Amino acid sequence: MASYIWTVLLGLLFMVSGTLGGAPRKPVDVPFGRNYVPTWAFDHIKYFNGGSEIQLSLDKYTGTGFQSKGSYLFGHFSMQIKMVPGDSAGTVTAFYLSSQNSEHDEIDFEFLGNRTGQPYILQTNVFTGGKGDREQRIYLWFDPTKEYHSYSVLWNLYQIVFFVDDIPIRVFKNSKDLGVRYPFNQPMKMYSSLWNADDWATRGGLEKTDWSKAPFVASYKSFAIDGCEASVEAKFCATQGKRWWDQKDFQDLDSYQYRRLAWVRHKFTIYNYCTDRTRYPAIPPECNRDRDI
Repeated sequence: MASYIWTVLLGLLFMVSGTLGGAPRKPVDVPFGRNYVPTWAFDHIKYFNGGSEIQLSLDKYTGTGFQSKGSYLFGHFSMQIKMVPGDSAGTVTAFYLSSQNSEHDEIDFEFLGNRTGQPYILQTNVFTGGKGDREQRIYLWFDPTKEYHSYSVLWNLYQIVFFVDDIPIRVFKNSKDLGVRYPFNQPMKMYSSLWNADDWATRGGLEKTDWSKAPFVASYKSFAIDGCEASVEAKFCATQGKRWWDQKDFQDLDSYQYRRLAWVRHKFTIYNYCTDRTRYPAIPPECNRDRDI
């Protein structure tokens, strides 16, 4: 009897909350060398546990970075990162997808360092056809320097979703019908880097990097990529409609995810281009569809 009542209650919960099915699949942990290669300053990358964990290092001479071996048209791209601890002002840890031409598409996570005791800022942006200027900035609800946290992008023909520990923090819907360009035909590589950006990163460049605190170190693990690998010249995904991230459940967020997105938007957002009437006197057309107003 108790189990029957519990089943009924669960059924009512699903009816109230809407269909649940949009959470990304749990990534399969793989070592760095499976999907990635260093791109610059190779000696500033250290490897641990057979490459299952790496550290990027920034000093006053150089930062460093890496990129995926393949290029992809759509998929789920995730990484677990532990940010630079302590006084990280002026530093940027970036995790992003980008295509390779002048009218490039790009999907950005950028973690902006800060003075000791001040919170990290996470900036996201979406470039389409070479145009960006769609910045959103949030504070995180945890200290990203203490433990590893998961950061991921789900990108399909319908939407781009930015996740932090499977909580959606931003959605960019396909709004081509509104005249907004959407990344759909330019394969992108996955990149990450640690670099000095003290001309803009912390308080608009007012806070400079304190090189006496160098080296600055960011740690990474879980180098999963679940995407449609494509040549740089490809215009469509050969497995279109056949992968889990391409199914109906992932064409939109479910009601629970929209509530979590609203929680992030109301409690932690510190800048949103959609509400910036100085830069955009008219609301950008995608903002209502993305529920960013």
